[in-house]
Amino acid sequence: MWSHRAWQGRLLAHPLAPQERLRHYAGWCDAVEGNTTFYATPARDTVASWARQTDPDFRFVLKIPKVITHERRLTDADEPLRAFLDAIEPLGPRAHALWIQLPGSFSPADVPTLSRFLSQLPRSHRYAVEVRHPAFFAEPRATRLLSEALDAVAAEWIPFDTTAFFASPPTSDAERDAWIKKPRVPLRALALTDRPIVRYLGRDDPTRTIEGWQRWLDIVVGWLREGRSPTMFVHTPDNADAPVLARRFHDEVRSRVPELEALPEPIPVEPLTLF
Repeated sequence: MWSHRAWQGRLLAHPLAPQERLRHYAGWCDAVEGNTTFYATPARDTVASWARQTDPDFRFVLKIPKVITHERRLTDADEPLRAFLDAIEPLGPRAHALWIQLPGSFSPADVPTLSRFLSQLPRSHRYAVEVRHPAFFAEPRATRLLSEALDAVAAEWIPFDTTAFFASPPTSDAERDAWIKKPRVPLRALALTDRPIVRYLGRDDPTRTIEGWQRWLDIVVGWLREGRSPTMFVHTPDNADAPVLARRFHDEVRSRVPELEALPEPIPVEPLTLF
């Protein structure tokens, strides 16, 4: 995500060598979704370069490869899981959570499989699960079954809030594409652990994105006051202004929780000059 084309030359310097792109992104935000790991396990040397470009307190929420979650559906996956865990080892404390995103067909009937998988994972990492089957949100028994499975291993439930996005029809090509691809699930705003993770999808119009996250301001401020350490990811369909919006959200939270640490100062896009 730190190589997003729309940011190059506008938010991030351009051109940049691949081994510098994450360092510049980390000047905007102190966390990133590791979505590329869903498609393939990275080389260990590549991950080591990520560590070199970020401070120890930078947060990676890394998606577990789809071969484990979607193709093998959490069964007979020891070998790819071992390869993935070995590859990400250089991140050390930067691996904030390993993100288990499950397909929409993964239903309450599959919770025992998830429980077995979670129970066999090394306790050296924290885990967070994202489900998309509507029953987990609509049926109290299914909600309880999943919550109990996650509680047993201190894993978090990641909500993907698309309610603001789906509140009205799409108005751009990026929104029309997201309209087809993104899940429509009810809002969930409960934390199971001291490290809740939220994924929020707004609109391409920044004003509407900001309007849609107002409820999350109250929730995140509440979590901080409870002593939790939340991670909030802000998306829009085109993601063109996502880093700017993420900083705006952080600033709005910080205005209500002044002790919250400020985000880093972005690296200038253009070289500094004397005049």
